[in-house]
Amino acid sequence: MDVDKEFFNNISNRERAIFEGAITMGALFHQFVGTPVNSESAETLENSIKSAMELQPCIEEVNVLINRKMLEDSKSEFEYISLSGEMMDIKVVSKYDDKTAVLRMKYIEELNYPLMYVENVD
Repeated sequence: MDVDKEFFNNISNRERAIFEGAITMGALFHQFVGTPVNSESAETLENSIKSAMELQPCIEEVNVLINRKMLEDSKSEFEYISLSGEMMDIKVVSKYDDKTAVLRMKYIEELNYPLMYVENVD
């Protein structure tokens, strides 16, 4: 079965690049929010998220930054906190054929919200 012809024949390469990046961003958010994290484990978690999400179809690159200041400011007596969307700055680069989409998620202070959006499409 040709998956592209069977299920994606009604969208453009541009739309497919955005779709693949958005699926990865949503999976990343819902899979990792709530993960126990502290300053010592943040880099390992960033690398784990990156490695896992780069396995997704069409994903060229994933960059994950966990805000260390927020980790320190929120530290509890248990030596860790749960990862939240507000703590993450994520960039996902997806490519399908001749189109590349850059999707972002970062905390937007004015919105008081970790916003996911399309940063660029080439």
